[in-house]
Amino acid sequence: MIERYNPMAVVGAGSWGTTLAQLLADKGYRVDLWVFEPELADQISATGENGYYLPGVRLSANIRASNDLAAVVGGHPMVVMVVPSHVYRSVAAKMVALLQPRAIVVTATKGIENDTLLTMTGIWEQLLPASSGIALAPLAGPSFAKEVVRKVPTAVTVAATDLAVAQQVQQVFHTKYFRVYTSLDKIGVELAGPLKNVIALAAGACDGLGFGHNTRAALITRGLAEISRLGVRLGAHPLTFAGLSGVGDLVLTCTGDLSRNRGVGYQLGQGRKLEEILADMRMVAEGVKTARSVYHLAAKLGVEMPICEQVYRVLYEQKNPRTAVRELMERGLKHEMEFDDAAGRSGAVLGQ
Repeated sequence: MIERYNPMAVVGAGSWGTTLAQLLADKGYRVDLWVFEPELADQISATGENGYYLPGVRLSANIRASNDLAAVVGGHPMVVMVVPSHVYRSVAAKMVALLQPRAIVVTATKGIENDTLLTMTGIWEQLLPASSGIALAPLAGPSFAKEVVRKVPTAVTVAATDLAVAQQVQQVFHTKYFRVYTSLDKIGVELAGPLKNVIALAAGACDGLGFGHNTRAALITRGLAEISRLGVRLGAHPLTFAGLSGVGDLVLTCTGDLSRNRGVGYQLGQGRKLEEILADMRMVAEGVKTARSVYHLAAKLGVEMPICEQVYRVLYEQKNPRTAVRELMERGLKHEMEFDDAAGRSGAVLGQ
């Protein structure tokens, strides 16, 4: 069991990484926080504030910011990985030789790598030697950083192939305002996060087009069917998508004003170009890159994901969002539920 005197490492000082570092520091852990930008590391050390990604929040004195990856990662029993998905592999590759034997890597990044179509733990599994003994645990659920750092009651899920590992992470992160559940469905918990970001882009676009609550409710429900369908094909349990990392995170990201992915979609619906929108953002909307991965992964596996396909075409083929919605509505008529014998009767969420 990891004790309070053990130092923690958080790799990535965006809003979510800084928030998780603050949560751990508030529990009494000493936290080493790796910051990509040297000037931001200096700012956090000098002022106790992350002015780039979490302005206005006074950070705990237990947090030590550094641009030195080796100093942050080496010798720590638990490392929380929160860098954007498009740089995840390059940072992880530098960490392999630095990790303490049998350390736990908690991955809190929601993405699917474009070139390999791997999840974030999939990247680790490819990079780590088989004998490393490193345990991997994705953490996901409906959790806006700005609310968690204000100690708004929040619930998430951590998954691992070994329940004892998930329980260790659960104990480390659980607080009076941050409730953590465990799961053995590592692939399901990890897939739900990036997939819901793509659906949130579509939800934002529908809001930007001026559609109503009916449209949003239908989109969330059918989006959940797509997420479940792909997840089960990749070995996830269908009920995972009815949980916090699935429908919980999906509803939050499709409806919340703090959602960056919904915000990007909203601006697309209003007619702005993607390049203009991204140029105005400091923080990453992971769904933009994930949409490309999901499109190619669905095609590779032969999984029907019409909403995700239309999001891809809006983002990367400059398709008009209104045209995309019309084509979704005019698709051939379907049965709502399609039961999957391999998944049992709970596979009803796999409607086409």
